[in-house]
Amino acid sequence: MSERFLIALDLDGTLLKDDKTISERTKKVLDQVQKEGHIVMISTGRPYRASELYYKQLNLTTPIVNFNGAFVHHPLDADWGVYHEALPLTVVKDIVDASIEYNIKNIVAEVMDNIFLHYHDEKLIDIFTMGQPKITTGDLRQYLKYDPTSLLIAADENNLKRVNDYLAETKAELVEHRSWASPFHVIEIVKAGINKAVGVKKVAEYYNIPQERVIAFGDEDNDLEMIEYAHYGVAMGNAIDPLKEVAKDITKTNEEDGIAEYLEKMLLA
Repeated sequence: MSERFLIALDLDGTLLKDDKTISERTKKVLDQVQKEGHIVMISTGRPYRASELYYKQLNLTTPIVNFNGAFVHHPLDADWGVYHEALPLTVVKDIVDASIEYNIKNIVAEVMDNIFLHYHDEKLIDIFTMGQPKITTGDLRQYLKYDPTSLLIAADENNLKRVNDYLAETKAELVEHRSWASPFHVIEIVKAGINKAVGVKKVAEYYNIPQERVIAFGDEDNDLEMIEYAHYGVAMGNAIDPLKEVAKDITKTNEEDGIAEYLEKMLLA
């Protein structure tokens, strides 16, 4: 094959169906494109421990982008290097101080595979226990000793807006912050300048694949930069409107094998 493509896949709402599984058709197509020499990778907001299962299901042998680009490594090759861009602890403590004033429901800090919850919350613990992380509960200003990879703030809709405004007004140069899709009222925070495109670009350069041969699939606002960066930035049919506006193409939804549909036409036809 003369030209190989790099194919970057978001997980939730993109590769994964709503029941968090990968369809047989999509698995088969991704297997086929890999056999033909194309490179398939995952680029997700999830930590590695919560994406490893899918990495193995797809038989991947590539680096992976986690925490929206804050952590990039190669699960099968320790020599590849580890890129970890954490949030400065001093900034995090400022954000915790301010957030508590806004009556937030909880704050979660992730230091790689260690999780710190400001308040004990069984529901949240359920969401984060995939991959069996070590969980600590208590005031983050006391218990957090290391720069965290990411910070999540849970609040109701009104208070969420106030926290978002505070971050935009006082921390714009230090952090990137985004809101999760409903039904979650959550703000996700990583270090400034970090996004999925940064990670995907690192991997593309490693394989010597130019931007014009990068295909990326996504559905949410944490996919925006990646979809803009990829020459073939593809929004899922279920994607948010702002993503569809910047995407080069729109495919079917995550429930309708949108990835398989697109790749069959583009690479396997």
